[in-house]
Amino acid sequence: MKLKVKICGMRDSSNILAAAELEPDIMGFIFYHPSARFAGEVLNPGTLQQLPEGILKAGVFVNADYSVISDTIQKFSLDMVQLHGAEPPGLCSRLRESGTGVIKAFHVNETTRFRLLSQYITCTDYFLFDTTSKEYGGSGQKFDWTVLQTYDLDHPFFLSGGIGPGDVPLIKNINNPSFYGVDLNSRFETEPGLKNIEKLKEIINELRH
Repeated sequence: MKLKVKICGMRDSSNILAAAELEPDIMGFIFYHPSARFAGEVLNPGTLQQLPEGILKAGVFVNADYSVISDTIQKFSLDMVQLHGAEPPGLCSRLRESGTGVIKAFHVNETTRFRLLSQYITCTDYFLFDTTSKEYGGSGQKFDWTVLQTYDLDHPFFLSGGIGPGDVPLIKNINNPSFYGVDLNSRFETEPGLKNIEKLKEIINELRH
């Protein structure tokens, strides 16, 4: 199976539409106010309505209330949410039962015990593994991808954290049946929230061919 591609941290309308021409599987928009890629005040809901049906729209939240998430889903016509904080399984279940896809993100390092994540399997569609840092994503740093060899849960995951141009050989060396997709963000930017389309095109072509 070909890896799915998620492009995250977008907010500029022309940049979003240009990236959409690359046919990513998911595009992510950050609704966490402290983020340098915060989209809430600049993202045009009409732009998201112009995206092809085959591209899922995901909103990224950090420890937000259900009502805030729900209102944002409606305003921006989101298909999915990515929960990047300490959200409990109950919140994930409530969102999923409302018809929203759920990606639960976890910060990973060499001491991560993946078995502890099993409580989230029934209430999420995917996991996302990011680098442990003081911030909630966007660090541009990799974690030790070899720890993924110890992941043995039957639940698909996205790889995030510091993926950049030239990393395709490393990505293709990850041998785990649950490895589902990659999350491309900060290392493909000209500035926070603005993606280099040529660099994205190059890595997406490498991943798919």
